Amino acid sequence: MKRAVIRIKNRQYEVSEGEEILVDRNLDSKIEPEVLLVFDDDNKVEVGKPVLEKAKVVLEVLDQVKGEKVEVLKYKAKSRYRRRYGFRPLFTKVRVKEIKLA
Repeated sequence: MKRAVIRIKNRQYEVSEGEEILVDRNLDSKIEPEVLLVFDDDNKVEVGKPVLEKAKVVLEVLDQVKGEKVEVLKYKAKSRYRRRYGFRPLFTKVRVKEIKLA
């Protein structure tokens, strides 16, 4: 099973073929990640400096989803200041269709 380390919007993800991952929200219908490293089936490793030009990871955008709620608390001692708010981050759900190493 091939695995790769890819970079999308300055975040790195370790992925394998057929896997579904959540990445930061991206409204493009096609995402082109940068491939940094590829593990081959026979434990052969290809490392980019910093990017592998001959490797390609094909992604399929599945859905736009919201993540779990993140609660933020602010507190200042001795001044009765307390604030509480939360939000749900927005993600794009993607499936890794294929990892190509030319």
